[in-house]
Amino acid sequence: MSEKKRIALLGSTGSIGTQTLEVAELFPELLQIEVLTAHSNADLLIRQAKKFQPNIVVIGDETKYEYVKEALWDDDIKVYAGRQALLDVVQMGCVDMVLSAIVGVAGLAPIYKAIECGKQIALANKETLVVAGELMTRTAYENGVNLYPVDSEHSAIFQCLAGEFHNPVSRLIITASGGPFRGKKKEELLHVTKEQALKHPNWSMGSKITIDSATLMNKGLEVIEAKWLFSVPLEKIDVVVHPQSIVHSMVEFQDGSIKAQLGLPDMKLPIQYALTYPARQPNNFPRLNFAEHPTLTFEQPDLETFPCLRLAVEASRQGGCMPCVLNAANEAAVGLFLRDQIGFYDIPRLIEEALAHTDFCRPTTVDEYLEIDKNTKQTILQSFSK
Repeated sequence: MSEKKRIALLGSTGSIGTQTLEVAELFPELLQIEVLTAHSNADLLIRQAKKFQPNIVVIGDETKYEYVKEALWDDDIKVYAGRQALLDVVQMGCVDMVLSAIVGVAGLAPIYKAIECGKQIALANKETLVVAGELMTRTAYENGVNLYPVDSEHSAIFQCLAGEFHNPVSRLIITASGGPFRGKKKEELLHVTKEQALKHPNWSMGSKITIDSATLMNKGLEVIEAKWLFSVPLEKIDVVVHPQSIVHSMVEFQDGSIKAQLGLPDMKLPIQYALTYPARQPNNFPRLNFAEHPTLTFEQPDLETFPCLRLAVEASRQGGCMPCVLNAANEAAVGLFLRDQIGFYDIPRLIEEALAHTDFCRPTTVDEYLEIDKNTKQTILQSFSK
């Protein structure tokens, strides 16, 4: 990499966003933060902008535009606000790669615009492919855009496939930690609290993805994402529970050989690989000491106790609008759970009801997907506002 790669970081104040900046700080000769965006965390966005001196900053909450603009006035940083600004900056000529760390379906439209403009994509926002995988991958192919996975599981698969693209794949094996409730049965989880669900044993993540890990919906979404990222049918994608979170995922080839990518649970490594691919740059991240992890275990997921994984696979098998409905219902239900309005098992119940009451259709545009997302969420939320 002889020239700096200019990065637009969408969602810079979240967990993935802040770790991306830690990676960028290690490689100032290779990576330049050109754009920073955040939804509403103006104070952290300002601190990040002052440190990394991007060309452009976007604050999604338009009521905070003047505050951010005034704070960065002396830094000669362009400040914009609102959804349209987010769509505009990803298309600018000063951007080489867009890393999407936005949580949820909000990342869909800006990533689609970036793909249309031929920007390379580092994807931490799995909902982009869950909701509109067919549209996104087709548009990426038509525009010669590479989608570099940032999720640790998909990065692991990507790394295992390096040098193997001519060899047919028999299976993708996605690992799951099992979350905070691994080994529990349904009757033990009927009255769990959000505080208990947010205590992930291995990873430090945002609240939404942590709840998804507790329900195993996160694995369901990852199965759908893997289907589109690697063009592998659902019947060739397995999930195994691996409590130690050392093996991040595996690939089995047609001769029976299995490749695995191992490492400590640290998102900075897959972030770095996506940003600096194909090079493996040296870093000071902690190394895996096998003597400290003498036992690695694997087990089948409990689909009766954690039905969200099954629901995700079924929605993907149906195709069309169903993965979009699944994702929207999950976002709405998780939000209700985090606000203490529903119980843990109301999450899969609401998702299953949303899927059962949806008429099948095949969206063809981003706007159509977003309309389905909005309608699904409104239906769920309205039932709890009466």
